Amino acid sequence: MDTIWDIIVIGGGPAGMMAAGRAAERAREQGREIKILLLEKNDSLGKKLLITGGGRCNVTNAEFDDRALLAKFKDSSKFLFSAFAQHNVRKTLSFFNTRGMETKVEAEKRVFPVSDKAQSVWDVMVSYLTATSKDGRPSMVTIGSDSPVTGFVQTKPGIIDGVKIAAAPSESEEIVRGKAFIIATGGKSHPETGSTGEGFAWLAKAGHTIIEPTAALVPINVSDVWVKSLAGVSLPEAKLTLFLDGVKVTGKGGKKAVKKGKVLFTHFGMSGPAILNMSAEIGELLQYGEVVLSLDLLPEHDYATLNEALQRLFAVESNKKFKNAITSLIPTAFVPVIVERSGISPDIACNSVTREERLKLVKLLKDLHIHPTGLLGDDKAIITSGGVALEEVDFRTMQSRRIQNLYLVGDVLNIDRPSGGYSLQLCWTTGWVAGSSAAEAVA
Repeated sequence: MDTIWDIIVIGGGPAGMMAAGRAAERAREQGREIKILLLEKNDSLGKKLLITGGGRCNVTNAEFDDRALLAKFKDSSKFLFSAFAQHNVRKTLSFFNTRGMETKVEAEKRVFPVSDKAQSVWDVMVSYLTATSKDGRPSMVTIGSDSPVTGFVQTKPGIIDGVKIAAAPSESEEIVRGKAFIIATGGKSHPETGSTGEGFAWLAKAGHTIIEPTAALVPINVSDVWVKSLAGVSLPEAKLTLFLDGVKVTGKGGKKAVKKGKVLFTHFGMSGPAILNMSAEIGELLQYGEVVLSLDLLPEHDYATLNEALQRLFAVESNKKFKNAITSLIPTAFVPVIVERSGISPDIACNSVTREERLKLVKLLKDLHIHPTGLLGDDKAIITSGGVALEEVDFRTMQSRRIQNLYLVGDVLNIDRPSGGYSLQLCWTTGWVAGSSAAEAVA
């Protein structure tokens, strides 16, 4: 391939698609024609995008206050303000809505397509890439699928001349040359989709500092048989508190390690947003001792109000069997677990439950102990932490401070974030900024 491309984007996930599409859009806005090549190792774009959110795709988080949103990124937030000033949540929603994809907001401000299908997001992004100009000229983006990049071509430090693409066994390795490069190869989560982390090796060789990626936002294994017996059951709003060797864990400022949100029980243990957002702390603490999760099934009640609620329930349902009455408080699937652990006879009439039994039940519903044994691996992680050190990136442009014609986006950056749409918003923002900046750089 003799062409020297203006921009080569490596990685056809959400950040890469946004970067390539935005670069073309920016050039059109300026009345220019540029040549953009989007290289993807798989036979099609956005494989991981199509499985996000269980196939529903949590597009972003509807937190419109940039400072409040960026606070969720913790220590990384100070780096992100300039990028989000250019493309924030409002602009992301406008991007999708004006292209015909309606969205809806669910619990914890999670935004999904109205269709409940990640395919809707994929369709918008592919349409963005293949858009023609108003006068009918073809898209400036050429998509090179089945094109696994194996490394950079550099003739001198601080600049990239091209990338090497793996060839068939009988052919020689192909070198594709360009003026500007955007790396969107992702982290190491869900390697079956192509996110195997090889981009980190290229970046390290080129002079970047790489913080070793580890699984983050990942489900947990537990030892409790009763937890696994509830596989498929979910609690829409539970509360989890973390303990190490019997002591309540505290974080910065003495704040307890507590999460609220949806919890999902699985055949191996637990998942769901509340678990995912606590998984990094659980994984770290397991190195130091016994970790216990206290599950509060009814966080809307404190101990006193729950005791009063049970008293009212047992009075109204005085002749009803205990096991049948408590279904008004907890999911039916939980009843055998609570009955067994409470020691109260399942068939006893509610008016025969003693005060001591009722108080023990209150304690159980507010403080059900679960014993994590480990985290699942990279193949089950929603994201991995680690990546390029943020000090080595200019977030006003997403340009590398080590390599003058390289831009870094999405999961290649060392940015931790919670579950809830924050990962994709990071992709949309950094991809948009990098695409704009690279297009300007090759003008």
